[in-house]
Amino acid sequence: MRSWFAAMTARRAETAADTPSGELPGGEAVPPAELTPERIRAALDQVQQSAKFEASPRSRRFLAYIVEEALAGRAERIKAFSIATDVFGRGADFDAHSDPIVRLEAGRLRRALEQYYLTAGADDPIVISIPKGAYVPEFVSRPAVEAPAAAVAGGQRRPPAAPVAVLALAGLVALLALLVATGTWVSWRAAPSAPAVPRLLVRPIDDLSGSEAASTVARGLTQEILGQMAQFRDIVTVEGERGSSDDHGARYVLLGGVSLTDGRLRLQTRVLDAKDVSVLWARTYEIDYEPGRRIAAEADLARRVATAVGQPYGVIYKADAGRSQSDTSGDWESYSCTLSYFTYRANLDGRSHPGVRRCLEETVARFPDYATAWALLSQTYIDELRFHYPVETATAPASLERAAAAAKRAVELDPQNVRALQAQMLVLYFDGQVEAALAVGERAMAINPNDTELWGEYGSRVAETGRWEEGCRLVRDAQQQNPGPMGYYEAILSICDYIRRDYASAAIWVKKAAVQDNPAYHLVAAAIYVEAGMPDQATAERAWLGRNAPKFIADIRSWAGLRNVRPEDRDRFLHSLEKAGFTIQ
Repeated sequence: MRSWFAAMTARRAETAADTPSGELPGGEAVPPAELTPERIRAALDQVQQSAKFEASPRSRRFLAYIVEEALAGRAERIKAFSIATDVFGRGADFDAHSDPIVRLEAGRLRRALEQYYLTAGADDPIVISIPKGAYVPEFVSRPAVEAPAAAVAGGQRRPPAAPVAVLALAGLVALLALLVATGTWVSWRAAPSAPAVPRLLVRPIDDLSGSEAASTVARGLTQEILGQMAQFRDIVTVEGERGSSDDHGARYVLLGGVSLTDGRLRLQTRVLDAKDVSVLWARTYEIDYEPGRRIAAEADLARRVATAVGQPYGVIYKADAGRSQSDTSGDWESYSCTLSYFTYRANLDGRSHPGVRRCLEETVARFPDYATAWALLSQTYIDELRFHYPVETATAPASLERAAAAAKRAVELDPQNVRALQAQMLVLYFDGQVEAALAVGERAMAINPNDTELWGEYGSRVAETGRWEEGCRLVRDAQQQNPGPMGYYEAILSICDYIRRDYASAAIWVKKAAVQDNPAYHLVAAAIYVEAGMPDQATAERAWLGRNAPKFIADIRSWAGLRNVRPEDRDRFLHSLEKAGFTIQ
């Protein structure tokens, strides 16, 4: 039996052969539905929201992706590889021949669309289809009203409705239009054309021993530091020349010197403010040195320097956070949005979240090629979903689709940006695609193993899937490498000890975690305190949630399920909350 789409195509061909040009059977004049991007998106929404569209969440993402890509004028990119990596979280090594996921999912999606248009969508004015053997969607206009032949004066006929090929629009129209519609597009005054991201000049490391061995190490260290700093995509790293006074427009300068004495390698480093040459940071590292392990020693020391200087909350972040707009070139307001995000991120403060989200939305509207801002915007959307933050009345609620769109844009702009990959990991994880999420996280860790922000988030995801020892070790390392208190990491470490049934230690960590305006923190604290034999504290946490986040605790079971934890861990946590006096429905 032929598919509905095949039958429809054949019927169109038969009609065209039997009907005079410009006529439809019976002399009916049929105006086609207007195929504007807005109408096509409305048609997509009608399909997605219908109970008769029996498609999995993955198929729905597949459909939304190919439609938006087509409308954005990127039909030529709609291939098995891009679908596998962008929609299904496959890695860069995806091979369509050995992994048939796209082909199989496309078949399921075609069948779901066929069934929908045979039932609930029989009268839809626009039909979305996916031709066999391809993944680029087609949009077909169908008659909405059939006029009698007598209504057509003088025997004049209107031309028949015809299938319309994929429409093209400029890239990014979809998401930017959304920003305009939600009031986040702002009128900007004339200003620099790029965010004021910091520039770090790495000058050649000096040989303080005056020996050939030390000189070799100094050269190797210089290159290692340059390479490892370059993985921090929020910092522009430039190489200095020995003896040159040119600072290459850098905001900061990294200097260092090495000495070799009696089998000990000593590296002295410092970061200067390029404007006034003030010393912002200085540290000395000393290790045992074996000539046969020179390259490993250089890599280890460079990793320590890069982590201290380049990590979020590190040397450059702290220095920039204390600057004013007049101190630097470029668009400081947009760059400072990323700084405010990390300030918020340290303690996941629900009160500051709306301002951070609004600022980032304005930034990507002004700088649509700013990958880091897109990535951080995606994460603010995710936070709104997972922590049930209240939404400003003038702001459209976040959704997983909006988070996915922002993460996708970030990865497209810079596939090596670990913040973009971190956003993609979170989208996949909270969409239930745990294995794909962890694969993206592993790829990001391989790109920049010195990014403690990534350690903490990836470690949290690993831990929650049941690999508690491995994940908690990463979170603990991230917490130890950060220069200040990090409420987010400390809250996760309290959960790690809760899982180990070390409730006394868990209570210590949860007290240290300054995440007082995050409802999830109070829920975790209540579970820990009741198990630690501290019922009064557990009652106080329950009271806080009742006053400040009643909607958050209305369906605790769903919130716990969103975390993708093992069933036994989830059930144990819910049991602790019941002991603390919560009603679990």
